[in-house]
Amino acid sequence: MKVLVTGGAGFIGSHVVDLLVAKGHQVVVADDLSSGRQENVNPEAQFYEVDIRSPELEKLFVAEAPEVISHHAAKANVRESMTKPLLYAEVNVLGSLNLLELSRKHGVRKLIYASSGGAVYGEPQYLPVDEDHPIRPLDPYGASKHHVEHYLHLYHVNWGLSYTILRYPNVYGPRQDPRGEAGVVAKFAYQMLRRQQPVINGSGEQERDFVYVSDVARSNLLALEQGDNGTWNLGTGLGTSIKEIFARLKAITGYRGNSMHAPPIPGEVFKIWLDASRARRELAWRPTVSLEEGLRRTVEHLAAMPGEG
Repeated sequence: MKVLVTGGAGFIGSHVVDLLVAKGHQVVVADDLSSGRQENVNPEAQFYEVDIRSPELEKLFVAEAPEVISHHAAKANVRESMTKPLLYAEVNVLGSLNLLELSRKHGVRKLIYASSGGAVYGEPQYLPVDEDHPIRPLDPYGASKHHVEHYLHLYHVNWGLSYTILRYPNVYGPRQDPRGEAGVVAKFAYQMLRRQQPVINGSGEQERDFVYVSDVARSNLLALEQGDNGTWNLGTGLGTSIKEIFARLKAITGYRGNSMHAPPIPGEVFKIWLDASRARRELAWRPTVSLEEGLRRTVEHLAAMPGEG
């Protein structure tokens, strides 16, 4: 099967590409390299440097004729979205619409959409959060990710484009940019290895549902042939506090310092973890990498980076 992975040079997208290639699929990558890295792209994938908003994207569809799209290209920083809401609407909403229009025009069979289980629901009314929980995002990033979900349904009803919506938890692992705003695991581990001072925003009592990147990538493989026209949470069903992440990484890295605290980030949910029982039942998906093992793998990857450790 020929699969186009948008954002395939990025953190999660590149792991999706690797898994698809390993399973024998033909893979095409579209990425503008605004946050992704070309060295992340599997050498067996066909790479196009292109913005999903660009009219140039159609050239890829003409040349490659993808059957399925795994859509990961997005702006994905909650803090940045609070100050640049127009940019997040342009990239995440209008860019996705450009992709949907090209999918309709060029006969794409299905689009697998990476949505956000951590941002679309807002502050939970109950925990763990299932797919029927009200949608009340607190930041423009979450709003932009959910907005596209409506268009997916619309394109299915009117033009027969199948879709699978995967609402991701807090994903961590190798290739997550430790110098960006997103990714507390990568950021803390990177700083601890370099004996820098990690800073916890807020009290550290915030809780998130952490899932290792290879488990999230596998959900995209499962969605190639099943899960049409529905929405699935991914997650462990357990919350882990930021303070616990700090403590576990401190033990793994041998860091001797203590945490510092800064004000909380506006727009961030305080506590959320996801009910993924529907994904277990209907997609046969479940996380397989424990938090401790995933943290160790992440630290090993960062320690091996040039100049780290």
